Amino acid sequence: MEVSLTSSPLLILFLALLCFLYYLRQQDPKKQPRVHGLKSYPVVGVLPHLVKNHRRLLEWSADVVTKSPTHTMSFKVPGLIGAAITANPANVEHILKTNFANYPKGEVTVSTIEDFLGHGIFNSDGDQWLWQRKAASYEFSKRSLRSFVVDTVRFEVAERLLPLLDRAARDDGRTLDVQDVLERFAFDNICCVAFDHDPACLAEDGMAAPQSAEFMRAFNDVQDAVMARFMAPARSLWRVKRLLNLEPERRLREALATVRGYADRIVRERRNRGEGDAGHDFLSRFAASGEHSDEGLLDVVTNFIIAGRDTTSSALTWFFWLVSGRPDVEDKIVGEIRTVRAASQGTSTTGATFSFDELRDMHYLHAAITESMRLYPPVPMDSRRCEQDDFLPDGTFVGAGWQASYSAFAMARVEDIWGNDCEEFRPERWLGDDGAFRPESPFKYPVFHAGPRVCLGKEMAYIQMKSIVACAFERFSFRFVGGEERPGLVLSFTLRMKGGLPMQVSKRSYGRDM
Repeated sequence: MEVSLTSSPLLILFLALLCFLYYLRQQDPKKQPRVHGLKSYPVVGVLPHLVKNHRRLLEWSADVVTKSPTHTMSFKVPGLIGAAITANPANVEHILKTNFANYPKGEVTVSTIEDFLGHGIFNSDGDQWLWQRKAASYEFSKRSLRSFVVDTVRFEVAERLLPLLDRAARDDGRTLDVQDVLERFAFDNICCVAFDHDPACLAEDGMAAPQSAEFMRAFNDVQDAVMARFMAPARSLWRVKRLLNLEPERRLREALATVRGYADRIVRERRNRGEGDAGHDFLSRFAASGEHSDEGLLDVVTNFIIAGRDTTSSALTWFFWLVSGRPDVEDKIVGEIRTVRAASQGTSTTGATFSFDELRDMHYLHAAITESMRLYPPVPMDSRRCEQDDFLPDGTFVGAGWQASYSAFAMARVEDIWGNDCEEFRPERWLGDDGAFRPESPFKYPVFHAGPRVCLGKEMAYIQMKSIVACAFERFSFRFVGGEERPGLVLSFTLRMKGGLPMQVSKRSYGRDM
């Protein structure tokens, strides 16, 4: 006798069995969410906590994972993507290196940013990412690129930053938004490095071309609107808004047209130069290979701008604020700068700025910048998509399709990692007994990421940041005038300071005891 599943009693029994098996899978204790110290509600789980804290997700998640025994939280809300957030170095190494292939950027992230960054190196996976990574790694290894970056930074410091600070110092009582200054500096610098075009955003008022100022504003608008996509309660809501041309998608559409139009003009001009007029910038180097379409070169431009502008300006904004409250740290930085300057008297050819070798000798400054980024990492949290069910080293289950995030911001506040003074700004933790800088594991300090996708521009970022600080602190002192409380956090593509960084600038007195 043939048994058919189409008969009602057997079909019902079969469906009931499937439901029971699914229930057993869900009840597997090893696969249960781990949210230490939070009440989980029937059906909706921890959703009320997420809704309540969605505007301060960074601080809230850091508070939860630092208190967790494993420094990890995981949750699965019905109808939404599951997620795990960790501040555990072993888990970070697992995600970024050991099981790298199982944790790509993922389709959700790539598609959300695609109209902005295309399929450039920071928004691609698999073979598409790999060949771009190899090409970029090859270019970053060239001494000519490092020299080009150093020369570009020197010009921006000597010809624009120092004169701007001097004008602010001579104007008693003037308050300068240092965050804005640093963002304009970084924008000029990365545009020169990325495609040999100087927008002159840091030049004296009125000197910047209107198109350049519009480009920078549009770039900011695009980032804000794209970030709003990620922060929305429903990830696909932005698609509906885009279809109906509602805000902020309407503003994004207009800003994208400005950004892509500006970048497209740069690419066409570079194509028209011909092979005999190749430059040292990223765009010229990638165009010379002949392997990139115009669309691919547009992606090169936008990807490197977002990597080179926002990260360094964010890092230095928090650095200036931290040092303003620690005169002892400031004194050590200035003392080191003067020692290096004195040692190079008669041999230095860099004038108002410092050479690469001189910057390399500033170990305490290197430690202070590194410590600042530990507490306020430019990219405070990063996410990957889990391809197949997995268990992290601490036993946390991560389901297929879940977002797996690591929080560098939270890791800085974990005593198990950095000691009971983890929340203190203490550059000395990075120095050995001989005073030389001593790096830590990138999985303990994932500020420049780690594993196969570790940041290629790390050395160049330090060159830029140390050059700015050394030249500025040698001549000027900075006083924060924004109050006693810590400035608010703004989570965009990078960690920005809410309301800017208001500071008063004064000429440094060389009579101060060091």
